[in-house]
Order: sequence, then structure tokens, then C-alpha cells
Amino acid sequence: MGRAPFSGIGLLLFACLATSPCTGGELKDLYFGEALFYAHQGRFFEALERLDTEVSQHDALDEPELDTLYYHIDDAEFSLGDFELRYRMHLRAGRAIKAVLEGAVDETIRNDAAYRLARIHFQKNQMADAMRALERIDGETPESIRDDIEFLRANVYLAQDRPAEAIEALKRLQDSDSFVGFAAYNLGIAYLRDGQQDAALTQLERAGQIATGDPAELAIIDKSNLVLGTILLDAGEHDKAIPYLNRVRLDGPFSNLALLSSGWANLSTGQLERAVVPWSILAEREVTDPATQEAMLALPYAYSQLSVYGRAAISYGRALDLFSAEVEKLNASIDSIKSGKFLEALVREEIRKDKDWAIRLRSLPETPETYYLMELLASHDFQTGLQNYLDLADLRRKLVAWQTSFDSFDEMVDIRNAHYEPLLPDVDGEFRELDSRVRLRIEQHKMLVQRRDDLLTMPRPEFLATRDEQAILTQIEKIETQLQGLDSPSANSLMRRALHLKGLLSWTLETEYHERLTEFDRNLRDLDDVMAVAQKQYDQYVRARQAATHSYVGYETPIERLRVEAGDAVEEIDRLMERQGRLLEAVATEELVARRGRLEDYGDKARFALADSYDRATQKQARRDEP
Repeated sequence: MGRAPFSGIGLLLFACLATSPCTGGELKDLYFGEALFYAHQGRFFEALERLDTEVSQHDALDEPELDTLYYHIDDAEFSLGDFELRYRMHLRAGRAIKAVLEGAVDETIRNDAAYRLARIHFQKNQMADAMRALERIDGETPESIRDDIEFLRANVYLAQDRPAEAIEALKRLQDSDSFVGFAAYNLGIAYLRDGQQDAALTQLERAGQIATGDPAELAIIDKSNLVLGTILLDAGEHDKAIPYLNRVRLDGPFSNLALLSSGWANLSTGQLERAVVPWSILAEREVTDPATQEAMLALPYAYSQLSVYGRAAISYGRALDLFSAEVEKLNASIDSIKSGKFLEALVREEIRKDKDWAIRLRSLPETPETYYLMELLASHDFQTGLQNYLDLADLRRKLVAWQTSFDSFDEMVDIRNAHYEPLLPDVDGEFRELDSRVRLRIEQHKMLVQRRDDLLTMPRPEFLATRDEQAILTQIEKIETQLQGLDSPSANSLMRRALHLKGLLSWTLETEYHERLTEFDRNLRDLDDVMAVAQKQYDQYVRARQAATHSYVGYETPIERLRVEAGDAVEEIDRLMERQGRLLEAVATEELVARRGRLEDYGDKARFALADSYDRATQKQARRDEP
């Protein structure tokens, strides 16, 4: 009762990222962009396949900030939930969106997530949970989904049999550009459920006269007029129902029902000639439609009431022929379903590439059961089961394609192994030499840092002597040692000169200590930067060396495991498809058997009415021939 599944909302984040990313800059991660590309095309499995892998790899990184997905990780995780929702993985999608709700995210994103979670619960018929999720929406919401939130809220109220609350929500949407027709129609239904008959009729009349060119809204306008006309027809106000039924477009999706009801309304008011007009139009339409089949009996009935028995007999004869032909088609369809041709037609890839694939199926001559596919799709159970079967078929095709890719992965690993194995021994030899030198420099740097720290607490001027000054001190100490114990004028003179030189040098070291310590600290800080660069380059080399090995080592086991898992998955899917296929065949067969029974009943009525019309036509002709 409203617009189908809220088109355009799921692409809010995609559009934001593809044009002007929510992160405030251009899209930096190409894999994320590839996932968005598939999502824009409605290929949500492919989008999930790529983005789920990318997010998993990002989470396993030691330094995720170096990954390009780091700039979009919040949006990527949110998109995962949205893709899962659109691929009908409601359980996983709900968990992902709940994580966004409970995380430290922007208010608008949190409200958007709450809306999506409410929509999941609504689609799963969990109305209480849907309402709780809607109640979590507070504060600023994205402008593009404000009307969608109100419309969903109104639908939840209607599903909970709370029409009064739905009325208040729908009143706020009467001026909405997105929901003008749907909100107007649903408001009429809400009034009807609330027992406000007059208000419901007034609102449905208003909904049936909205000016629009949108095909979906034109259809809802037709539905409004049809429902209004049907309500009046059931209430016995046949003359009032006719104008509303006549408003329904002849090429709209509700035209058959409107033509049928219009004929009965005219017949009930005694306007037999006017009843013939809509039924004549309807009787020429697709014979598989139940309304057409009923009109094919109603039309000759109107002719008989007009005493045009000859035309009535011809119409009954035509109806009987068509009913008999349709019964044969239904028998062929049931036999075809039992032989498995129906399921083969459903999974034709060349058919489903067309957006109107369900309609094209009806034209396949070798699958007569598809003549009734559109009517079968109207059944919710059949439609749900059909989508599950098609999803399984798609997944099976993908798994089979993946199975053929494992040999290619093996070949890639062999090529990398052949490339790196001859190179790595020489690289490892050079690396060992480089590694020892780097480790030596690191230890020397640590020693210098420790010395600087010690000098800050315990001054040692001699530690800051230059190489020449250290050589002079060493020479003076050597001279002192040689002169020690000698008692001669020349020895004493040399000792005094040595002490004098030592004093001068010590004076220089003491007076220049602070300047030298400052310079030492400055040079050490420069060395810190150089060591940081060296360490970074060393770490990069280690990662590159590890990456070279990781690009071909250790893949045999996971590839073989994936090969086995893919094979097991295909077998499991085959079992599920067989079970789901049997269910679809049973639903389809049951529907076709019911249709066959109805057509056989129509055929019996047409056969008796045909005989009666011929009798009446003969009697009428005999009366004319009497003198």
C-alpha cells in the first residue's frame, strides 16, 4: 500500500562519495569506488564481494592509516550494511547498521542508519522493532529522506492497525513532491480503516484527481478511482460508482478491473447498452487475465438481456473456444512444470539481462507455463520463493566461475615464485650486511643519547673535547707519567709547562662547556632526524621484503581450502535449488490447477448459456416467421 521499496534512498551515500565524498575530499580508494560503481548499477552482490574483501584486508593491517581506505572506513562500513540490505541479507545488514547507531558517528548518519534499520524490520514484518528504530531518530536528518521517514512511519502505523496515528503522519506528506500520490491514497485508506467513511471517500476522490505525469503516480491515481468506485459499488450506489470507474485509464495496470466493475455498475442501473461497451473492450484483451475471462461471460449475458440472442450465442461460442484452448494451455503448462522446463526458463541469463525479463518470459514458445507468469508473480509467496531461487542460481553461477579461477591463482603464484626465488638470496645477503650496520649505528646513537642525558645531570667537560684536544690531553698525561719521579731542573721545567698546557686546555673546556653541550645537543637532535629516516627506510625495506615472500608463499593451503569450500557450496546450493524449485513448482502447479478449475467452470457455464441462447434465438426467429 504505497510506493515500492523506497527507491533512491540507498544511493544517498553512494552519490555523496562518488561526486563530493562525505569525508570532505575526493575519493581516494579505487576499490571502494569500484564497489560504489557496482552498487549504482544495482549489482549489490558484486559490490559486497569487493567492499567486504577490502574492509577485511584493511582491518588486518598493522598500520591501517597507510591504506587509502582509511579515509573512507566509516562510510565503507556503513555502505556494507546498505549493500547487504539491498541484497536482502537482512540479518547481517541489521548488525552492521546497529554498529553505526552505537558508534560515534555524525547525527545525520546515525539518523539515516536508524531509518534503514526501521525499513529492514518493516520488510521483515517486525513492526514493533521498526517503530522502535524510528523513535531513535532525533535531531538533524538528511533532507533527501525526511519524507521517506514519515512515509515509513505512516505505513508502520497502518500495519499496526493504528490508523489515527497514520492519518497524522500522512497529513504532513500531502505537499511532498516525492509522495504526493501515494500519501494521498494512503490517507484515504487510513480514513477508511479509522471508520471515517465520508472523509475516506473525499480523500480518495482528491487522490484520484492529482495532476502528474509520473507513471507510478498515474497508477496510484487509477487505483484511488478504482477503490472509490468499488466501495460505492459494494454499497449499492452504482450510479455514483460509474464516473470514478470511468476515470481509470484504459492503458493502466488497473484498467481490466475498472472495465469489469464499470460494466456491472451499468448493468445494475439498468443501462445494458452501456454495460456492453466496457465489457466489449475487456473481452478482446489478454485471455489469461481473470477479469477478461469474466467479461467474456458477462458480455453475452448482457446481449441476452438485450434479447440479442444471436450475438450472445456467438459470444458464448467464442468464449467456450477460448476457455477450451486455455485449459489445454494450462494442461501443457502443468506438464511442462513437472518436466522442469519452468525452472530452466527462469534462470535464462540472456532473458534476465533485460529489465523486462518477466514479461519476455511469456513469449517463450517452448515454455507455455510462462503465459501465466505475471499472474503468478502477483502472489507474495511465489514472488519471494522465486527471488530466492534466482539468487541461488546467480550465486551458483558465480561459484562455478570462481572454481575456474583457482587454477589461474595457482599459475600466478608459480610465476611470482619463479621471479623472486633467484633474486632473494643476493638481496638477503646484502640485507644481512645492511642490518648489522644499522644495528651498530642504532647502538651508537643510543650511547650518545645516554651520554647527553648524563652530562645534563653530571657535567664532564672532558667528554666534550675535540679529537685534537683529546690527543693533546693524552700526550700531556703521557708526558706527566714519564716525568713522574724525576728530580732535575729540566724535568721540573717540563712538568710545569705540561701542567700549564693542561690548565689552559681545562680552562678552555670549562669555559666553553655550555656552548659545546648546546652544540652537541643540536647535532644529536639532527642525528635523531637522520636516524628516524634511516629507521623508516629500514622498516619499509623489511615490509617490502616480507611482501615479496608473502606474494607467493603460503597460498597453496588457502587456495585448496577455498577450492574445496566452493565445491561444497555448489553442492549445497544444488540441494537448496532442488528443494526451492520443487516448492516453486508446487506453488505454480497449484495456481494453474486453480485457474484450470475456474476455466472449466466458466466453460460449463458458457456451454449451457450457449445452448440456451441458441434456443432463444431459434424461438425468436420462429416467432418472426409465423404468419
